[in-house]
Amino acid sequence: MLDRIASARIVPVVVLDREEDAEPLAEALIAGGLEVMEITFRTAAAAGAIRRIATRFPQILLGAGTLLEPDQVRRARDAGAVFGLAPGLNPRIVETARECGLGFAPGVMTPSEVEQAMALGCKVLKFFPAGNAGGPAMLKALAGPYAHTGVRFIPTGGVTADNLTDYLKLPIVAAVGGSWMVDKSLVAAGNWAEITRLTQAALAAARG
Repeated sequence: MLDRIASARIVPVVVLDREEDAEPLAEALIAGGLEVMEITFRTAAAAGAIRRIATRFPQILLGAGTLLEPDQVRRARDAGAVFGLAPGLNPRIVETARECGLGFAPGVMTPSEVEQAMALGCKVLKFFPAGNAGGPAMLKALAGPYAHTGVRFIPTGGVTADNLTDYLKLPIVAAVGGSWMVDKSLVAAGNWAEITRLTQAALAAARG
């Protein structure tokens, strides 16, 4: 999981209100060169959308985000997600993900949370909310005491097309999470061509 995420460098954070938008969105991302995505459990359409994408596009590394309850973890795994993320660090969620065989990245913001996550066996951590938590400067500071442990971060929250390279140049960052290329307004309008264009531009910037 980590190798594929690190290779992609970008994880689109998707919020879907309608299950039927799942397949065309996946097609737009694939056309843009990206085969990884996170569908957040912020809407009732999440599990169904994951199931549809997992069935139609098995090549996509498919994640479920905003997993706040054990039942959501199980539903995400049953629907076909292969990794999960959360904005915070909840030992119950980490344990449920482990029991389900779902790769999981809990959210952290402080050194204490990093160490708690590591104690729970987590090596891939979501740094959230990245922009408000100090951005690249904070991650550079965290690299001092933790880089040698092998822990890697996926900063999310405030990551944009303008600052993604500031994060990605840090060795401790595996990838960035962002929603600008899959903005809800673009999805609602069915503007799949623009999503593809933004994805291509983001990948070009990420890969220098």
